[in-house]
Amino acid sequence: MATILIVDDTPENLLLLSELLQPYYRVRAASSGARVLQIAASDPRPDLILLDVMMPGMDGYEVIGRLKAHPGTAAIPVIFVTALESSRDEERGLALGAVDYITKPIRPAIVLARVKAHLELKAARDWLQNQNAMLEAEVARRMEDNLIVQDVSIRALAHLAEIRDPETGNHLRRTQGYVFTLASQLKQYPRFAGYLSDSHIQALVKSAPLHDIGKVGIPDHILLKPGKLTPEEWGVMKTHSHLGSLAIKQAEEDAERPIEFLRLARDIAHYHHEKWDGSGYPEGLSGDAIPLSARLMALADVFDALISRRVYKEPFPLEKAVAIIREGRGSHFDPDIVDAFLSRIDDFAVIATQYADDEASVAEKVRQMDSRRLQTV
Repeated sequence: MATILIVDDTPENLLLLSELLQPYYRVRAASSGARVLQIAASDPRPDLILLDVMMPGMDGYEVIGRLKAHPGTAAIPVIFVTALESSRDEERGLALGAVDYITKPIRPAIVLARVKAHLELKAARDWLQNQNAMLEAEVARRMEDNLIVQDVSIRALAHLAEIRDPETGNHLRRTQGYVFTLASQLKQYPRFAGYLSDSHIQALVKSAPLHDIGKVGIPDHILLKPGKLTPEEWGVMKTHSHLGSLAIKQAEEDAERPIEFLRLARDIAHYHHEKWDGSGYPEGLSGDAIPLSARLMALADVFDALISRRVYKEPFPLEKAVAIIREGRGSHFDPDIVDAFLSRIDDFAVIATQYADDEASVAEKVRQMDSRRLQTV
């Protein structure tokens, strides 16, 4: 049963409206503006308010203004019931948010018809709002599911490279953390503030694990070689950046619309071995011509390689790795990115510790590599 709040400072009018409406609705009554505000904000909340205009103290215009200003009562429809008959008064009431205007003396059939019509409108509006809320919740759930599937797919693709080059271990998680840390620091720099929004940083982090996806195209006898590569072998190894870029570009072409993280992933895969001074590969780009995403990954990738154990080397102490990065400022790395790194070294150390490879996993990776090397002989 719908609840109707009737408001009038004259008891006789309240009695008349109450007797008319009670056979069909739950009726609550108020004789002052202050009491209206109290009842409207309490349970059961009225579904409709019949509001007198001319009341002492707080008149109906002030009451509706306060009702509409409060989030808990703003949606309650209000019908003015008044002896004022001028079109100006009616226009004023409607402008303040009233849904209808009934003049006194009231005509029972008119009041019942108007009340029924506006309660049906409110019920329809509430139903639509509930449907919209349910739809929005379902869309949000499906988007979350899609993001989860997307993230899992990215990791699955990235692990293809990890399987081919098993010594990388938790490299993907660490470099993601490093990229996020660098980008979060750099967004405070005027040079990068307009580019490194929170959403863009999240896209960077999501795309980072695909930086070495091109290694799936490198032959085992080169990828797994324990010793120094020949110039010819090194030339083949360097093609992994181009192969990764081509693979991601194909994924972009298969997508129905542009996807930011794929564009970033393509840039990272293709250019993360470029150097600030132009001495890197595959294009020999320098300075700002290198995409920022690739410049971030370049430092993250090198730092992780320095502090990680490899079958051909022991991990460098943190201090030595930091010194090497510092020495590369302005030659290998963007100077601002090195400065951001130096200001967040403690965070880098925490990430390195959190996702460190344990001895057992390193030993297993060595065993896998040795086994695969024997198969390529």
